[in-house]
Amino acid sequence: MSQANVEIVRSIYEAVNRRDFDAAFRDQAPDVEYTTPPRGPTAGTYRGRDEIRGFWEEIQTPFEAWTFEPEEFFESGDQVGVVVKTRMRPRGSSAEIENRNGHLWTIRDGMVVSMRLFAKPEEALGAAGLEE
Repeated sequence: MSQANVEIVRSIYEAVNRRDFDAAFRDQAPDVEYTTPPRGPTAGTYRGRDEIRGFWEEIQTPFEAWTFEPEEFFESGDQVGVVVKTRMRPRGSSAEIENRNGHLWTIRDGMVVSMRLFAKPEEALGAAGLEE
């Protein structure tokens, strides 16, 4: 496994959990693309650091707490598949929402060029030819 690529992705999750977007984008290309699942209010492709930062801020606004917990990393060539547990607590509530999904990161020359979000972990791993 390419530890360098995995560490880049791991550091992005850590930075986003701290809400440190400058650190989160340090190893992402200026024209990085994030693609979300085709269903839902956030469906689509977001391009560039500013648009992606806006996307993250918008979806996190209704929540008092939001964390990404990478459970497993899978590497194949320039791609890193991640099984992610997301925990969210709506503002003004003690209830916690937990979701498990998959992210597929593509890294070239030490920079993230894309990230695709999948509703199910196995979809992300399948898209990279990986298995959980």
